[in-house]
Amino acid sequence: MTFFEYALIGYFVGILTTAPVGPVNVMAIQHAVHSGFRQGVYVGLGAVVADTIFAAVAIFGVSAVTNFIDNRAGMIEVVGGALLFVFGLKIWNTHPHLHRNGDDAKHGFWGEATAAFFMAITNPGAIFAFLTIFGSLGDLRPAHGDHVGALVMVSGVAGGAVSWWMFVSFVVSHYKARIDDKWLDRVNHIAGSVLILFGGLIFLDLAFDLVG
Repeated sequence: MTFFEYALIGYFVGILTTAPVGPVNVMAIQHAVHSGFRQGVYVGLGAVVADTIFAAVAIFGVSAVTNFIDNRAGMIEVVGGALLFVFGLKIWNTHPHLHRNGDDAKHGFWGEATAAFFMAITNPGAIFAFLTIFGSLGDLRPAHGDHVGALVMVSGVAGGAVSWWMFVSFVVSHYKARIDDKWLDRVNHIAGSVLILFGGLIFLDLAFDLVG
């Protein structure tokens, strides 16, 4: 695996873990609706810091126990695939609500980012999501001791998350009249479907290994 491939994998993991619409996404969308693109990005960047910390803990933690994981690869993949199914179904069935009658004050970068950071860092499900995804990557993750590769993948996660927040803030600030709860549901349905598909691919790979 090259550094570019590690960065690309991390980039898509960053988008995949950021896209599901939870409290931080709703907060960013509401700020983008009421106060514009920049305020939505401010919220997102706070969450990016939290997600980068989670990603670093997960990738370095998984790398540190590579031998344990490799010796129990089948069991890890079964559990990981099942958890991805559960996460996907949970996200699919989550129905966030967008409040439009509030008056968001512009608190500036530090105020918005700090609030989003603490909202994201106190979400215990996030670290489990990262551990599940990185644990299920197999040979696609950096080997034990490849600290540079791990840092590149973590940087990719941060890049993917930043891209998502900028995309969402841009879309919402320019098309805010069309953003409603049904739109949020569609985003969660797509994100949930991707996680379920990812879990299904893991089980399919296991099935091919058993047949082979």
